[in-house]
Amino acid sequence: MIKTELIFLGPPACGKGTQTTKLAEYLRFPHVDTGSLLRNEIKNATEAGIEAKKFIDKGQLVPVELVSKIIKNRLSKDDCKAGYILDGFPRSLEQAEQLTKINDELDKNIDSKFRAIYFDIDTSVLVERIVNRRSCSKCGEIYNLAFKAPEKEGICDKCGGILTQRKDDTREVAQSRFDTYDRETAPLVDYYKKQGVLKSIDANGTIEEVWSRLLDVIE
Repeated sequence: MIKTELIFLGPPACGKGTQTTKLAEYLRFPHVDTGSLLRNEIKNATEAGIEAKKFIDKGQLVPVELVSKIIKNRLSKDDCKAGYILDGFPRSLEQAEQLTKINDELDKNIDSKFRAIYFDIDTSVLVERIVNRRSCSKCGEIYNLAFKAPEKEGICDKCGGILTQRKDDTREVAQSRFDTYDRETAPLVDYYKKQGVLKSIDANGTIEEVWSRLLDVIE
């Protein structure tokens, strides 16, 4: 058996979250969401969580070394032995180098396949996605008024919860996020391309169309 390790790259609102969830269910791999993982560590008052909270309470970023320690601990669990989908990490070259070290340490004496999936899409399309995005205040289901609207306006199809718009889902904030992405995260595309592990897909289209393209590069 070959262990499959997957990360997704792409700008905000490119559809990574939706496809990550679908792929985790399809492959029956754990979806390791870095943000949720960090929040759980803090909630459970683990040693790493307590340390991370000190930085967050000061409005500072949690150091890469500490985040890497938390991620390594999660990826070493039994449910990740066949593979995993890592979400929200890496977001910089420094983090990418840390992930390489983590995988090298965990994959000793086993066959593994690492893939970075790049969601390629024009940012002008993404601005429209962001301003039309809505989420359920109850179950968290994501909708988009442009191409995935709820059956009943303002109401979640799954649980009947109220749909809300994030305060930062504006054109101005969206452009700022893209600028940050281009500066910090986009260089990862070249990093993984040079390693020969990058797969690109056209992320413009319906959820089903993008899903089909994703399966083509996974399988």
